[in-house]
Order: sequence, then C-alpha cells, then structure tokens
Amino acid sequence: MIKIYLASASPRRKEILEMMKLDFTVSLAETDESIGADTDMESVGEILATRKAHALREKLLGEGSFDKETVIIAADTLVYVGNVPLGKPSDADDALRMLSVLSNRSHTVCTGTCVIYGDRSISSSDLSTVYFGDVSKEEARAYVATGEPLDKAGAYAIQGIGASFVRYIEGDFFSVMGLSPKTVRRLFSALGISYFDLINGANHEV
Repeated sequence: MIKIYLASASPRRKEILEMMKLDFTVSLAETDESIGADTDMESVGEILATRKAHALREKLLGEGSFDKETVIIAADTLVYVGNVPLGKPSDADDALRMLSVLSNRSHTVCTGTCVIYGDRSISSSDLSTVYFGDVSKEEARAYVATGEPLDKAGAYAIQGIGASFVRYIEGDFFSVMGLSPKTVRRLFSALGISYFDLINGANHEV
C-alpha cells in the first residue's frame, strides 16, 4: 500500500494535495538551502525540491518508515524579477519594497517539484509569468497590514487577497501557488504510479 509524505509545511501545498484527494502525511527534514549564485533560475527550485525530498527520505529511512511503497513529494517556489530573486520579506517594510518592484510589470515564478518512489526519483521545473497591474502605496500598505504577504515569496499570495493585483498569468496558476497538480500527476505517471488508481482506492503493483 502506497504511503505518501509531503516534505513541506506550506498550507498552500497541503491544500492542493487535499484538493487532489490524496491521503498524505506532512513530514519535514532539515535541508541545506544554500545555492550557487551562478545557478540558473530554472534549476534553483528543482535543486532545492530534490534536496528536500532526499533529506526526508534519509530521515524516514533512519526511522524505519521508508520502503519501496513510500512516496515523497517536495516542491520549492521562487519569484524573480528579471534575474533577481525575491524571497520572503524580512519585515513589513521589505514587503512594501517588493510590492513596489512588482507594480505594473511582469515577474517569473519558478516552482521545482521532486517525487521519490522507493529507490527512484524524478524532478521537473515549471515557469510561469505573472503580470501585475498598478499597486499604489496606499494599497500596498493596506495589503501588508492584512499580514498575508509576510510569509510569501514575492510578498503576495495569488490564491488570496494578492490576486486582486494580478492582471493575468501565462502558465499554471497552481504552480504559482506552490504545487501543480498537473506536474504531480505527470511525475507519478513517470514513476509508474496511477494517480487515479490512488484516489479510487485501487491496489498498486510495483
């Protein structure tokens, strides 16, 4: 029987897997998130997601909780303006700065995803372009006062109040949110896992 672990504390990723009707457990492992300054944008999220997944695999192996029927899902999302990354704001002033940078321009959201199944691992990277309309200083201050931007890469939540600033998206909404169901299903399939068998309760043969 397949047992799924989500290697993320993100409420958004948890919500997406719940929406997909997957039965899973959230579990975390300490991960080195340092990355070389010359690493290309598209690779960073995939590298970090892969590290998270393999760190959790090692943790579960040490606990005796990992076997050939264990699946681990990990993801990492980054926001870039040009080639400059915008992480999570350090405080309210930093969030205001980021919103000012995003106003009336496009930015790139890169989500890397890694799935481990037994001794096999696969990963991919999804790029989406998000176009913001005008964000006035007054609106930015009011938005920051809600608290929503303070723990989000790029200082906004596309699935929340921050959606009101978005003109349109080229790409996958859920990837911008933090995890793409389409990508999860595709990576499952590449590893020989039938997503619909999982959610319909069918037994899976390795």
